[in-house]
This record gives sequence, structure tokens and C-alpha cells, in this order.
Amino acid sequence: MIKATQKPIDEIYEMVKGSKKVLIAGCGTCVTVCFAGGETEVNLLAAQLKMAAAANGEQFEIFKATPKRQCEKEFVAELAAKVMAVDAVVSIACGVGVQVLAEVYPKANVSPGLNTSFMGPPREQGFWYENCAGCGNCLLHHTGGICPIARCAKSLLNGPCGGSNGGKCEVSSDIDCAWSLIHEKLKAKGKLEGLNFISGPKDWSTARDGGQRTIVRKDLLLKNE
Repeated sequence: MIKATQKPIDEIYEMVKGSKKVLIAGCGTCVTVCFAGGETEVNLLAAQLKMAAAANGEQFEIFKATPKRQCEKEFVAELAAKVMAVDAVVSIACGVGVQVLAEVYPKANVSPGLNTSFMGPPREQGFWYENCAGCGNCLLHHTGGICPIARCAKSLLNGPCGGSNGGKCEVSSDIDCAWSLIHEKLKAKGKLEGLNFISGPKDWSTARDGGQRTIVRKDLLLKNE
């Protein structure tokens, strides 16, 4: 899922200072799971903003909402009355949610309260790590389910670089070498012959390098006509 962290309160305050009424809009999905934008964080940010305003001789009237998702217009539409009632909106959803909110309410002053970081699962409670870069051309069937695009610092496709040492990345001894992990995974499965696969040059047009990406399901579009 998408992971994010809250921006410093001073930065958020700068975005909304001078406002009288502020809506803090959370999201009940991804950023709730990583404790960055759920209902609890909405309440906490409301208190922090009030304190920041008071320290600067201001006073905010805070409105709060946590729709199930901010990345879908149907859920964002539920916020209409609150958005129209305020001077500024702080979205503590991921960057996708911020943009959907701003699109649905083009006259609203929508600011991001989070820094969106990456897509990945938890390793343990309170510890998340990136494991997918959304490159649009998945090769996990060749690499034992470990993504070298996201997990190798150089996104190498055919084995480790010369800087790998003792199963660790040259970037940091705290980072596992992705190709060492791939080797161990295939070895444990008795499929080391999979390392004989040679990947050709990566088609980066399916990743961000090809510009804004879309997915179109014509069968679903027909149902909505």
C-alpha cells in the first residue's frame, strides 16, 4: 500500500496561516494503516494546528473529516459541505488523494499535510519498506518474488553490482542487496537455474519515464455509458 509521513507542523501551519476556518481531511485506507492520515491523526493534527496558530496570535476553527478513501471522487463528494465552509483544506491523504480533492473542488485551497513516500508492506508494526516501484512491466516470476527495480539501489536487472558485499548494498550496510536476496530465495526453492535468465534492456516507457500513465478497461467503460 502507499506509505506517507506527516510534514512538519511548522510547514503545515505556513500553508494555512491567515485562514479562519480549516478542514483537516484524512483518509481511511492506506495512510490509516501506516498511522499517518487516519482519524486519530486528523484529531492530533487539529490540536497541533490550534497550538501553532495560538503561538502566532491566530485562532483557527477546525473542521475534521475522514472519508473511506480520498482517491475516489465518490467518497470525496461527501466532503462538499465542509469544504465549502472553510478557507483552507489540509489533506492528510497520499498525493493521489490530495490531487483528487483539488480536482473535485477546484476553488478550494487544498494543501498536502503528508509527504508521500513509496508503496510497500510492513516488516513489523511501525516498520514499512518499499518493495514495488510500479514500473508497469513486472518480472517477479524470474526473481523469486523480489523486485530488483524497487529494492536494488541501481535497479539492476541481471545480478548485483561490484559494490555488493556480504549480502549488503554498497549504499549502506543496513540495506540488503536485492540480488543476494533473490539468490537466496531461488536457492531455497531449488531454482537457481532461474538466474540464467538474461533480461534485455528495460522498457522504461511503462514506468514514469514514459510520462503520465493510464489504465483503460474498455469493458468497464462500456458498462458506464
